[in-house]
Amino acid sequence: MTVVSTMFAVLLAIGFLSLGAVKVLAVAPMRERAEHLGYSVTAFRGIGVLEIAAAVGVLVGLSWWPLGATAGIGLVLLMIGAVVTHVKAGDSVSHYAPSIGVGVLSLAYVVTVFGAHL
Repeated sequence: MTVVSTMFAVLLAIGFLSLGAVKVLAVAPMRERAEHLGYSVTAFRGIGVLEIAAAVGVLVGLSWWPLGATAGIGLVLLMIGAVVTHVKAGDSVSHYAPSIGVGVLSLAYVVTVFGAHL
């Protein structure tokens, strides 16, 4: 792992552990967001579990890079899904710009991990 990929991993883990937790706990703003986007609370909790699993995978990837890279790819795909969902809901760019930014960060993480090991 490079210093850059380690920094990306830590940032992604912190972000997705917290975002996943609030979805799993179904705090009021997340329940409202789920409804707005057309998801059940159960489905949104499932997304939260995926976010937490990916965050853990990225952290484990600090020791075993193939798992980290796989988790990073999963986060990229999850963020693509988030953008598509926001667009379908008719949200403005300001609502899904964070998903784009985090998706780009996830992609940068994957690129740095592969770059360091291939």
